[in-house]
Amino acid sequence: MKEVPMDRRDDFAFLDATAQADLVRRREVKPVELVDAAIERIDLLNPALNAVVTPTYEQAHTAALGELPEGPFRGVPFLLKDLFAVEKGVRMSAGSTYLRDYVPDEDSELVLRLRKAGLVFLGRTNAPEFGLSPTTEPALYGPCCNPWDTSRTPGGSSGGSAAAVASGMVPMAHGNDGGGSIRIPSSCCGVFGLKPTRGRNPFGPGFGDVWGGMAVEHALTLSVRDSAALLDVTSGPDLGDPYWAPPPARPFSREAGADPGRLRIAFSTESIFGYPVHPDCVSAARSAAALCEELGHDVEEAAPPIDGEQLSVALTNFIASWCAWSIDCMAELTNRPVTQDLFEPYTWALYEMGRQCSAPAYLVSITHVQKLARDLAGFLSKYDLWLTPTTGEPPPPLGSFDSTPENPLEGLIRGGPFVPFTPICNVTGHPAMSVPLFWNSEGLPIGSHFAGRFGDEATLIRLAAQLEEARPWARRQAPVLSL
Repeated sequence: MKEVPMDRRDDFAFLDATAQADLVRRREVKPVELVDAAIERIDLLNPALNAVVTPTYEQAHTAALGELPEGPFRGVPFLLKDLFAVEKGVRMSAGSTYLRDYVPDEDSELVLRLRKAGLVFLGRTNAPEFGLSPTTEPALYGPCCNPWDTSRTPGGSSGGSAAAVASGMVPMAHGNDGGGSIRIPSSCCGVFGLKPTRGRNPFGPGFGDVWGGMAVEHALTLSVRDSAALLDVTSGPDLGDPYWAPPPARPFSREAGADPGRLRIAFSTESIFGYPVHPDCVSAARSAAALCEELGHDVEEAAPPIDGEQLSVALTNFIASWCAWSIDCMAELTNRPVTQDLFEPYTWALYEMGRQCSAPAYLVSITHVQKLARDLAGFLSKYDLWLTPTTGEPPPPLGSFDSTPENPLEGLIRGGPFVPFTPICNVTGHPAMSVPLFWNSEGLPIGSHFAGRFGDEATLIRLAAQLEEARPWARRQAPVLSL
């Protein structure tokens, strides 16, 4: 096996996971060389980004030198978000002081599947407390910075993973999405982010579902083909799952590069909640619509009939109730008292609100969003996809979502104009993706958001690969890479 010179190690940072795995398969590099190069890159860039909060280098190095499974990503370095996807013996704090010493005693099913794919875990990435914010600025670890402008947010809640992928630390990293937490940071950091259909990936054995099915597990990736191939190895029901997504007609990896045909795409740029949408985000969506037309698809302005006020009430009930669930579940797991001083003011305010939400009010909200799901499904019977901006504005400065002692929920209110599009597919369960096709005049990435039919990640992946070929985003390099 020929050795890889040290001056070539930076080349790995610009290869996606599929290409890195191919180097290992062809015996051009050893897994430990990929892992050591990724560790060097994290050590170089993390002081500027604060993306990785719990490194596990020693375990990674040992694993890379050992007998790795013969999976499709054998030897490829990977990072786990510090929320769910628990790894035995490694701290999982959920970005919270309350859980700063929590060390799981078993692997989650998702982690088992990722490890079986041959991935090597290098650590855990920064996330806001319990994933409740559209930015990644937990009091426990401090803010994560955007590689395109370190004064800006990388988005949340998978902000650490997005920053790590965008800066070339790893080619892909775990994320989860309960209101846009894969797609928002993908947009902010200029990487690809797919939110799978509800029930596509497992949360077991600890949970049957999370946030009543609003939350899903997957990853943020450099390339579309990586996202598709990773979904092949992680998807499918686990024993005892309460429900699961319809099985795909064929492997997702075969959809990346497949002809999407002539798609019917609806697009809209107005927020259903009535918030103004930044001109740059409107331009991003219109640019994506124009590109789709150039590629031969039929595009027209249209939007599903969604009652924004009703959805806003439902989301508030859901987020508060599931915040209370999260804390009470962890209290039961850790046998640790729940006291206000162990939580950020924003989280504690939501916790108290959630404990006051009545069961009938919660169930009425479920009724409303189930109707919304039927309305969106009806709309998508006329169209293959629905295109909008991913976010309502470019990545804001860090600190924009801070709350005040007088109003601890100010960050939640501020988040409304920033993320008016992504939560819709969380409450309906539909798959959706953010595609990095547009950078504004300040050099900040702004994603374009596509929602697909329930269970139909295939169409999203086919179109995403076509868009990636037409406008390759991996050629762009964030300014932090000049360090």
